[in-house]
Amino acid sequence: MFDVLVFVYEHYWEAEACPELPLLGRRLSAAGFEGDEIEQALHWLEGLDAASKSADLIDIAPKTKTDHLIQPVTGLPSQPLVLEPSVQSLRIYSQAELNRLGAECLGFLQFLESAGVMPCAMREIVLERAMASPVEEVTLDDFKIIILMVYWSFGIEPDVLVLDELCDDEDRVCH
Repeated sequence: MFDVLVFVYEHYWEAEACPELPLLGRRLSAAGFEGDEIEQALHWLEGLDAASKSADLIDIAPKTKTDHLIQPVTGLPSQPLVLEPSVQSLRIYSQAELNRLGAECLGFLQFLESAGVMPCAMREIVLERAMASPVEEVTLDDFKIIILMVYWSFGIEPDVLVLDELCDDEDRVCH
């Protein structure tokens, strides 16, 4: 499945340029991918599309002290409706997440968060998509593909240094 995702990323530089899933499936079949691999990838991409459409717009720019507040609807009390997690908050991983991703993947995710290039909302989509992958244990290389595809689904081109970290595998090419 991950080879299919790399193919999609390389051939459709923007998620909006990607054809509808049935047409994409035919193109992947014509490119020589196996039917079960295509089916898994299309199902995974469908989940990614749903997650990215249901998520609020993600802003990866540095935030000011008040940017974390979502302003209330007029006429309601002046308290914020939602607070973004503070820098002191801690994400606790479930046993299933620990088993599937392992220390290496979670350490890489923490690296991206601490570098300020992986907002909390995007992290949660990465984790959800990693848990939706058809493998029992996600390797670091496959985890990097998942991260890259989440950026892709939001139309965000990762910073050059982040892209370099995500694409350090010699066998895979990124733009």
